[in-house]
Amino acid sequence: MKRTFTLALLSSLLLQGCVWAPGQYLHRDELKNSGTVEGAKVELIPITSSYLLSHDASKPQASTNLDELLKYRPEAYRVGKADLLYITVWDHPELTAPSGAQQQIDANGRLVRPDGTIFYPYVGTVNAAGRTLEEIRKTISTRLATFIDNPQVDVSVLRFGSQKVTLSGAFTKGDSIPLTTVPITLPEALGQAGVDTDSADLSGLTLVRDGKEYQIDTDTLNRKNSKLYGIYLKDGDSIHLPYNDNRKVFVLGEVNNPLATSFKTTSLSLMDALGQAGGLSQETADADEVYVIRGAADFQAPGAKAQVFHLSASSPAAFVLAQHFALQPQDVVYVGPAGITRWNRFISQLLGSSNVISSAANANSGFSN
Repeated sequence: MKRTFTLALLSSLLLQGCVWAPGQYLHRDELKNSGTVEGAKVELIPITSSYLLSHDASKPQASTNLDELLKYRPEAYRVGKADLLYITVWDHPELTAPSGAQQQIDANGRLVRPDGTIFYPYVGTVNAAGRTLEEIRKTISTRLATFIDNPQVDVSVLRFGSQKVTLSGAFTKGDSIPLTTVPITLPEALGQAGVDTDSADLSGLTLVRDGKEYQIDTDTLNRKNSKLYGIYLKDGDSIHLPYNDNRKVFVLGEVNNPLATSFKTTSLSLMDALGQAGGLSQETADADEVYVIRGAADFQAPGAKAQVFHLSASSPAAFVLAQHFALQPQDVVYVGPAGITRWNRFISQLLGSSNVISSAANANSGFSN
């Protein structure tokens, strides 16, 4: 009787193995029939070449119109408050370096004062703020001519302190970049600031100019004839490069290395995500059950409808489709297990539960006695 009961129990469990198999499971036939997953409305969409062509799924989002930024061209540098000027009068070291040639060069500089002026021997007070170096040079030269025959004057900037571009976000160097006599473009500024490529959202850079925000996709710098190289910065510009903390894709199921991967550029393809996860597990994955679940975060919202994209990847040609299917932040990529995988897992757990079966058999034996 004990043997009979044990075999009967084991047979019953084995017959129900597909139902009791542990682990997550999603099958397209269920979606087709019910259109729901745990009560949430779901739209099942096959990933095919026709779908990619009709939705242009691989096309990155267009950048903000940059025409206004591209129109700006820097003029000659205009001196401002806190700039440190160095004035050279050739053959007159007593004027060029009144503190002595042995002193640090900054000691002989002329700081533009808060009122925008500087003082120079024999010249007096000179209005410097808002003027070009050439304009300042001519003023000093003209006034010195009263005391020096044909003075040869040169004016340069030792330290730039009046104009700058402010930085914030995923940069590695400093919080501002001074503007100098050499105009600087947006890509040059990013190079100086140092982008934290591991944590930056390169597609989300914001440039604020004169109170207006411009969304800029810096990933376009990798593309031919990028317009970003023609954007020059001006005093007061503010650049913010966000972190990519919230731009993640989750790869789960029968892959070799389940993970959460961040967007580092504008787009991340399904193929890229699967590749970062080490590819499909050859021993356990069902290549026909590759899904992209989109809108899962809104399941609880009234009338929410999620999309489940299905890729049948049993053929290597299917990975061409995966390469051209662009993922979106918060997408969940799920690779389902093969039927034999679910069955083997069930059997493993069942055989590992021999104590339960033995206890049940012993109980039945007691009833028989």
